[in-house]
Amino acid sequence: MGIRSAAWVDGLLELVGHAHVPGRSADRLGTARTLITLHRPGRRRLTVLRTTPRYLPEITDELAEGGLNLDWAGFAVRIDPALLRRGGHWEDGVWRIGGLLLDGLRPWPGDFTAHWCGSGEYPPAAWVAEGVQAIPYFRGGQLCLRVETARARVSATRTVGDSIELACLSSRRAEGATVRLNHRQSPAVIALPVLPGPGRSLTVRIPLGAFELSGRPEPDPAETAHWDPVLHYPDGRTEPLVLDHPSCGLAAQFALPAPGRTLRLKHLADSHLQLCEQRCVPVADTVAAIPEGFLLTGHFPQPGAGPHELVLRHGGGLDEQSIGVEPLAGGRFQARLPITAPTSYGGRLPLRKGVWDVLIRPAGDPGGEQPVALAPDVLHVLPLAAEARGKRVLLQRRWHDTLIVDSTPVLPAAERSAHRQLGLRSQSYPAARVEPLREAVLYDVFGGRGYADSPRAVHAELARRASGLRHLWTVDDAQAELPDGVEAVTVWSAEWYEALATCRYLVGNTHFPEFVRRRDGQVLLQTWHGTPLKRIAHDVATGWLDGDGYLRRLAQEVPQWSLLLSPNSFSTPILRRAFRYDGEILESGYPRNDLLAHPDAALAAAVRRRLGIPEGRRVVLYAPTWREDARSGDGYRLDLRLDPQAARRALGADHVLLVRPHSHVLQRCPGRGDGFLYDVGDYPDTAELLLIADVLVTDYSSVMFDFANTGRPMLFFTHDLAHYRDDLRGFYFDFEAEAPGPLLATSGQLIDALGRVDALADEHADRYAAFRERYCHLDDGRAAGRVVDALLEHR
Repeated sequence: MGIRSAAWVDGLLELVGHAHVPGRSADRLGTARTLITLHRPGRRRLTVLRTTPRYLPEITDELAEGGLNLDWAGFAVRIDPALLRRGGHWEDGVWRIGGLLLDGLRPWPGDFTAHWCGSGEYPPAAWVAEGVQAIPYFRGGQLCLRVETARARVSATRTVGDSIELACLSSRRAEGATVRLNHRQSPAVIALPVLPGPGRSLTVRIPLGAFELSGRPEPDPAETAHWDPVLHYPDGRTEPLVLDHPSCGLAAQFALPAPGRTLRLKHLADSHLQLCEQRCVPVADTVAAIPEGFLLTGHFPQPGAGPHELVLRHGGGLDEQSIGVEPLAGGRFQARLPITAPTSYGGRLPLRKGVWDVLIRPAGDPGGEQPVALAPDVLHVLPLAAEARGKRVLLQRRWHDTLIVDSTPVLPAAERSAHRQLGLRSQSYPAARVEPLREAVLYDVFGGRGYADSPRAVHAELARRASGLRHLWTVDDAQAELPDGVEAVTVWSAEWYEALATCRYLVGNTHFPEFVRRRDGQVLLQTWHGTPLKRIAHDVATGWLDGDGYLRRLAQEVPQWSLLLSPNSFSTPILRRAFRYDGEILESGYPRNDLLAHPDAALAAAVRRRLGIPEGRRVVLYAPTWREDARSGDGYRLDLRLDPQAARRALGADHVLLVRPHSHVLQRCPGRGDGFLYDVGDYPDTAELLLIADVLVTDYSSVMFDFANTGRPMLFFTHDLAHYRDDLRGFYFDFEAEAPGPLLATSGQLIDALGRVDALADEHADRYAAFRERYCHLDDGRAAGRVVDALLEHR
């Protein structure tokens, strides 16, 4: 049982959650019936509330079990806090909120756990009567509801000299009382006198210098020290300081004597006051959705703050982008938070799926980032939603008042869940296979990465011939721009399954799904994506490739291929053996290399313009491959080993460095955008980058075979040669003896070699010529034509 959201609606606490019998589906309205119980420990009274069923396919998605459908396991209930009164009076205490799941005649009791991340991460408190709060919270995984009479309420704050003054109202007279600030991270306490006022009013002054003299351990400048203020009466009774309303000056921060540190008065979820001794943080006090994203306005913690930039940082470490912050009068700022990201080639794509932290830092100060906090008055505004190319992006909060952006998946939960995918794969796909074949082509490049590689060249040739075919392109997470006449199909969507079953031609450069079964009259063209230097498929003896059942899936996939491309005579026997493929192999050369065999100067100039490369600069393209032992989330870590700063110092005057990680590596290159270092990992087609490169730096990537068509120099940064050769993959030939350029083990050696690359090219000219003759003999600029001829004749 889980609670997914908690909010106050018209004075009632609305809970939305889920509950289901373990191992049993709740796929129809009425299959999961939940009651809510309210019980105060030590009392006999049990209050039972009915719930309303909610359709929540997110539950099925999060379960990630194909055999269960929990779309109707959701419920909603509104709790009237008046139920917590006794004899018509409010009584402080804690009620436990439990659940009873009805399954036939058998009730399943259970406790509710917190089951959300984002807006509402901490349930909000609400005033239910004068001076009385109802506070939902989780304790040890159990949902509770506490009634609390606020006996020491803060109504206003202000600055008086070098002190902060809190105006409070107490439930009793406060002569002789003190306020103690309790340090959460240590036993340190700061005791402050209370100044009684008229009636039950009182004032507390907090000297800003008191924190330096508190006796608590010396803080790390980057850490936050939390202080909880508690009112102590002479008779030993204590009361927390509670905020009368969110906007009693709490957006303010106060400069501490320590440089760069402030004291922030924070409104907690239960309305208690907390003092945070911390680095200066920007506070957003207005948020709004605008067409291109979200608009934030707020204030800096210290007057006269210099230029700043907003930073969006992907929680998985995949990406970061910075946006200028517009200064406003009075130490305020405004920033437009986009829901799209700029590409290396001048376009914009939706933010990649996942959670993005929202940070602000002084311009040009990497490492000086601070999270953007939210003023109490705007907490209720979130979440806000915006949309870009079918992707829904949410402005949310976590840790109560810290701003985040959540770029949600393109597919809705009802379509992406394991149960729905099982149905699409086992029922919808087989059903579609009996439908007539469409005169259409479905193209796939690395599982939906974009319009590129040999499938791009095949499409261009088919379009040139006006073949009358419909062209569909697999796209993942809306991360692709397609030319006119090409239709995007989202991977794993119902349309994608239908296309796999009904398109006459399937053209891909990597693996097709293992469930695909080729139909009579259907053609599966496997172009693959490189001449093999490193061992592939069944030839890899180290075991790295079969940890997740790769070889098992490959054995199901390969018999479905109609035609496998081979780039040269060297590769043909390797591909047949490594894939254990006994079908037709077309030794055609790679269509993607046609533009390298007959370079187009106008296209090369256009590529340089799109990337913003200044005239006269020599282009160094660094394109390393991935490492099986460098797994990171859904991809692999970026490990450049090249020192960009040293390269900039040595070469920056007349060179640019383009970094092109392998498609399996999703991380962006740090330090990009300085006029020397360009991250071109998102550039759609590697062939166009090879077209403009004056020098290629790689390690064991197959781009070396493609680039050899240009005749331009190559350097090999083989810092882990023995490990890669002996422990990870192994090679199909003696790379050290045949490499058409020097093998370099350190960043320093590589940078030095780039400074004298022409001389090194002369030294390796014979090797280069032999390499090109052996591996590029079919790259004559007509490979796409040969492939399309075979494709159309093969049906």
